[in-house]
Amino acid sequence: MRHATRRAITTAAVALALAGCTTVRPGPADPAAPVPLGRQAEDKLLKAAEHRLVVECLGSRGLTLTAVSRARAPAEDRRLQSALFGTDPRELSLTLATGLTVTANSDGCVAAARAHLYGDQTRWFRAQVTVDNMRAEAHARMKDDPAHRAALDRWTRCATPAGGPRAGRPAPAVADRCSRESGLADVRARLEPAELATVRALHRDQVATYEQLRARALRRAAELSANPTGTKGIDAS
Repeated sequence: MRHATRRAITTAAVALALAGCTTVRPGPADPAAPVPLGRQAEDKLLKAAEHRLVVECLGSRGLTLTAVSRARAPAEDRRLQSALFGTDPRELSLTLATGLTVTANSDGCVAAARAHLYGDQTRWFRAQVTVDNMRAEAHARMKDDPAHRAALDRWTRCATPAGGPRAGRPAPAVADRCSRESGLADVRARLEPAELATVRALHRDQVATYEQLRARALRRAAELSANPTGTKGIDAS
């Protein structure tokens, strides 16, 4: 069983928090009103709202996100990491069909911000991790298809230098060329839609939960954008 590393998770969370540095645009004052945005604009609104909540949470501890982008003393680094991402043991865990286990803390400012937006940390964690990894699960399912196995064998021969073992990861240009020449790209393009549909059906409950909690978060984000004076009750403990 493979485990997602803490550094990968924390780096992604820091990137998300920093990506939200743009100002939240004013939204409907009524938190029950729909948010008339496209998916990309929704993502931007959610990231900006999460960033704001994280900043306010860190501020209550006398910390700022600007410290993320500069060198820090070890003690300062530990304090900031703990404030952002919580302290071990990690209470949230989900093992995916691919064998990857993803874990996260339920304390810390990032978790507190998501709890404020999505309402239920555990339900959102499980739904988000499942939905974010459905394409990887679909690709894993493709490997059982004979046409995919044959194309992958051809790709491996193409990417293997003559007279020596293939490197762990070929250059991107070589990988792309071999994907075309082996037919692997065409096989994946043909199989992926059906496998994705199958995976979505297998996880229909988690997909429904994801959309339900995302809609709630969008309403909370719109409410935040209409209230620029601050947020009460964000607790990272």
